[in-house]
Amino acid sequence: MMSGEVFLEQAGTNALIGRSGDLQRVHDLLNLGTGGGALLVSGEAGVGKSAVLDAVGEAASASGARVLRALGTASDADFDYSGLNQLLFPLQETIDALDQPYHSALRLALGFTSGPTPERLVVSNAALALLRKAAADRPVLVVVDDLARIDGPSAGVLAFVARRAAGGGVSLLAAGRPESRTVLESFRLPEYQLQPLAEDAAKRLVNARFPDLAPGVRRRVLAAAQGNPLALLELPGALRAAQRAAREDLPAMLPLSRRLEELFGARVAGLPLPTRRLLLLAALERTGDLGLLQEALRHAAAGATMDDLAPAERAHLVYVDESTRRLEFRHPLVRSAVVEAMASSERRAAHGALARALVDRPERQAWHLGESSLEPEERVAARLEQAAHLALERGDDSEGVRTLARSAALSPHRPDRGRRLAQAAYIGAESAGSLGSARTLLDDAREADPAQRLSLHSAAAAAVLVLNGDGDLATAHRLLTSAIENAPHGHDAQDKALIDALHLLLLVCFYGGRSELWTPFYAALARLVPEVPPRLSAAAKTFSDPARSGHAAREELDRLLAELPYETDPAEIARTGTAALYLDRLGEVREAAWRVVRHGREGGPVRRHLAGLMHLSLDDFLVGAWDEAQQLADEGIRLCEDHGYTFFAWYYQYIRAMVAAARGDEADGKAAVDRITRWATLRGVHGAVHYAQHAATLSALGQGDFSEAYRHANAISPAGVLASHVPHALWVMLDLVEAAVRTGRPEEAAQHVRAMAEADVAALSPRLALLVGASVALCETDDAEAVRLFENALNIPGADRWPFDYARVQLLLGERLRRSRATARSREPLRAALAAFERLGARPWAERAGQELRAAGANKRPAAGELDAQTLTAQELEIARLAASGLTNKQIAERLFVSHRTVGAHLYQLFPKLGISSRAMLSEALEGI
Repeated sequence: MMSGEVFLEQAGTNALIGRSGDLQRVHDLLNLGTGGGALLVSGEAGVGKSAVLDAVGEAASASGARVLRALGTASDADFDYSGLNQLLFPLQETIDALDQPYHSALRLALGFTSGPTPERLVVSNAALALLRKAAADRPVLVVVDDLARIDGPSAGVLAFVARRAAGGGVSLLAAGRPESRTVLESFRLPEYQLQPLAEDAAKRLVNARFPDLAPGVRRRVLAAAQGNPLALLELPGALRAAQRAAREDLPAMLPLSRRLEELFGARVAGLPLPTRRLLLLAALERTGDLGLLQEALRHAAAGATMDDLAPAERAHLVYVDESTRRLEFRHPLVRSAVVEAMASSERRAAHGALARALVDRPERQAWHLGESSLEPEERVAARLEQAAHLALERGDDSEGVRTLARSAALSPHRPDRGRRLAQAAYIGAESAGSLGSARTLLDDAREADPAQRLSLHSAAAAAVLVLNGDGDLATAHRLLTSAIENAPHGHDAQDKALIDALHLLLLVCFYGGRSELWTPFYAALARLVPEVPPRLSAAAKTFSDPARSGHAAREELDRLLAELPYETDPAEIARTGTAALYLDRLGEVREAAWRVVRHGREGGPVRRHLAGLMHLSLDDFLVGAWDEAQQLADEGIRLCEDHGYTFFAWYYQYIRAMVAAARGDEADGKAAVDRITRWATLRGVHGAVHYAQHAATLSALGQGDFSEAYRHANAISPAGVLASHVPHALWVMLDLVEAAVRTGRPEEAAQHVRAMAEADVAALSPRLALLVGASVALCETDDAEAVRLFENALNIPGADRWPFDYARVQLLLGERLRRSRATARSREPLRAALAAFERLGARPWAERAGQELRAAGANKRPAAGELDAQTLTAQELEIARLAASGLTNKQIAERLFVSHRTVGAHLYQLFPKLGISSRAMLSEALEGI
């Protein structure tokens, strides 16, 4: 007897992904090893019936049972008792031990001797007797795959055995397909229907077999297979390597492998021609609308009527859903098999019939017109171009690219063909995530019409390809500015190609991080008529030089954010996020950005998916959701790698560097900073270098290295200046001022505060007001006034939405209070800062807050024993701990607002108290304190 647990272990459920529950259920229904029984496992083709039978058989054999197997095949079906021969051949020695007439009947039936055909009942009883005899010393499991194809006489014997198996130690397990229902019902076996794999198991199976499959391709495979294990394993193999890696677009219908063609195609090929033609109409039409199919039949020379569905229904290939009045394919691969089985002329005729039936649905009609056409025709090409624009408006960029490419193929005039190909190339590169296809489309566009080299879409596509190729920012900038200045657009603000190119140029200028790059952008904006579109206008002010022009965009941004819940275009959502970034309003973009990300995860535009991840992860860092920020950054890096968007990886490396810096993971943070800096410096992407410098600044501040922090922050924007067209200068204002104050540069710190005031940065957002207020307080020499300024900053409405920045200001307030001898009063902001840093996992900052608290007399640990009959003062203890951590006297002085000579004097005094003579002995000496 075999328990369910032992059975599952022996059935190898780890190898058979997602089937542990099915195997357990089969075991229980079979009564395997506990008297015997019979069971039919049914399910659609490819669902894994054979794999389940094999797993059950292997487990039974491993537990000591004798397993006898047979496989029904078309070639053996004409030979009487060929199936029984497969099963009982291993028991031929036991046959001789049977009594007459069983002995002779079996030998005759199995072909071991010649003579007259024995009676079926005698053979059936003989087979049952033989199996029970074999089961006398150990259980017997009879496994029959594809039961419906077993020859008739063998099937009759097996039905006889199955009805009498229980109680004799014999179990019979068989498998069959739904289309063989009539045959299988004659066996009257208990049935277990094997379902397709659940979504999670399907993903695990594909990931295990094809770990390098690009995410978008994996989603298509999962959708097409619908949990069918054979399809999950075969569909990726039918794709080219470039398609599996998402370097080439996938076809509208995934191609079938040879095994899938044999499995699904053979069933289709056996249908009458009128049925196949009717199914072809349904496969190409896709919705299954019976009324539409009826109308298409009237326009088709198919020689078919709706009654011709019957053979396909009987073959379990399709069914009619009476509630919706729609024809449904039982599996998507049946649809693919129908299309692949028909000649190209049949497919074109079907598309033509559908186009004539779809007079009231212009987008779908245009697509069918295109597929039915062989020769170029401008009327059809123009209809397809309109359909492509409709697809783009609803966010289906991949469909838009495919339809534009088809429109180009049917364009009789070379300029029209080149224009359409260039637009398809631009959308493929800038949105859909098809860089490989975009490159091909762009080359084809220029070959069709050399003048396309000067077009807006051609230049924009080329710029994206250049950025994600060698990353040459200067070339990308030159391509865009030249096209914008020379293309015949008339500076029309309604020209979508022009506005798209300007949005891209805005990003390229930002990446460059140099004010001179913006001159042609502003010149083009000034010429737009009748006016600059709202998103472009707002982003031009907030994303370029917010310290000087951000104030003028606040009302525009208010309106854009108010409309965002109703916006469906992923490109417009991304552009709104860009405009909101430096005014700290990404929180109002979150819901829309998540819509874009979810759409991207389901196969939507990759470039927009990346933009959504950028905005969400940036906001996550600022609001303290650091774990999610890292997860989204990792997702972004994977997308960049999978789809070739190498240029944009630095955004996500920056997020990882910032989280690492804030949490004290120095090695990870430095590695990310170095990667960004090396990559960006070589390509002139100074905006990315500024981001890397920000992460390096934060890391140095956390480690108490204020000289290094000053160097990095000053490299972004020199002290006393909010550098022109360096928007990230706003994010390091407090960092630079604190580092300047700590390193003895009070005048530079004051100059920087004056620059903030002159630009009225505090009016841009509550977070920036918090940073400005804290910077002013740091520069104040009067302790009472400094404390008041810190408290005012902390009381700014909404400032606590940014917990890390808020806790930093609380820490600065506590430090100032303690140093002004308001020790008791300092503990409250220090405790609040410590709690916030600990929640965030900001280890260096928590340590700094903890040291300040101990120096303020809170949570001081008692001494383990007398230390030379003396105790350390709070100041001495703090200096000792900082020195033990490896900081130099100068670094300790910067952190504690004292001179390095004072630090040296304290160390000279505390060494004798601890009974040590060198710095190297500090750590061990402090273990007891």
